[in-house]
Amino acid sequence: MTDTLAEPFAQPQARAQKAMDSRMKLRLLDNAPFLMACLMLAVIVVIYGTFQEGVFTIGELNLDTAATMTLLLAATGQTIVLIRGGIDLSIGGMISLGTVLAATKFGEDPGQVMLWVAIILAIGFGVGALNGLLISVLELQPFLITLATWSILSGAALMILPTDGGQVPEFWTGLGNGEWIGLASPVWMLIALMIFWAWFRNTRLGISIKATGSSERSAFLSGVSLTRINIITYGLSGMFAAAAALYLTTQTGGGSPTIGKDYILPSVAAAVIGGVSLFGGRGGLTGTVVGAFILTIIGNLVFVLQVSSYWQPVTSGVILLLAVLASSLAEKTARGDEQ
Repeated sequence: MTDTLAEPFAQPQARAQKAMDSRMKLRLLDNAPFLMACLMLAVIVVIYGTFQEGVFTIGELNLDTAATMTLLLAATGQTIVLIRGGIDLSIGGMISLGTVLAATKFGEDPGQVMLWVAIILAIGFGVGALNGLLISVLELQPFLITLATWSILSGAALMILPTDGGQVPEFWTGLGNGEWIGLASPVWMLIALMIFWAWFRNTRLGISIKATGSSERSAFLSGVSLTRINIITYGLSGMFAAAAALYLTTQTGGGSPTIGKDYILPSVAAAVIGGVSLFGGRGGLTGTVVGAFILTIIGNLVFVLQVSSYWQPVTSGVILLLAVLASSLAEKTARGDEQ
């Protein structure tokens, strides 16, 4: 008799427990690609440390962060776009254009340099915002729009500086290679990026971008302007690409009209390896940081082992494939559970 009376009360509790278990499973699936990337990075660093002395030192951290920062800045914008559910190929053209503008327009006057820094960042945001507007108005795939923009920007870079060259002032290169309390400038830039992301992902804009990537229809019905989201998302991607170009000039001391193409696919790879979903709505910058360092340290390891440099893209490709498979499996499982 007592058991019979308790059954109606037990059923809601069972359903609540089942719902909680399902949410925990989805959270675990969300984090699975990121956790796998962390494990990959740990394994690669241990292997690297076995063959190279001084890997686990502040000096090595400074060097690796400096080598990774251009890719990481480009991948930051790409991460925002991927979470939105798009892709941005135009960052290659923007990086090339940014380096040649810096190398030909900076001069020696610090005031002029800062003015052109602002102009280059504004161009990056403006071009990206135009990409977002065209994607919304023309209702075309982001791949096609950003591919066209990449071509236009690359052509403009070649018209300004047909070959590698130009020069940036010495104080500018010092900004990208200085140290403060033992940490190099790129390490402080990395810290600033992580602080930015910790703030940005919890803003209304950050939440709207992630919601739009998860389901455009649901986001639209919730009052999110898809056109506004596209404009801001791609604008931020363009601005971070311009920032990557500016940082790159502190390392090279000049400009290159073709160097941007080297960062398009790696920026996507870094994000995906770190757990950002190609389907949109999942992932974050922390994973992208891990993915970017994986790609950098693979290059270091190939050099230390003195094997053919062709093994670097092969190894990166295998890791990317594993990351995509893990992300796809997690996505399918999560969607099945949600249904």
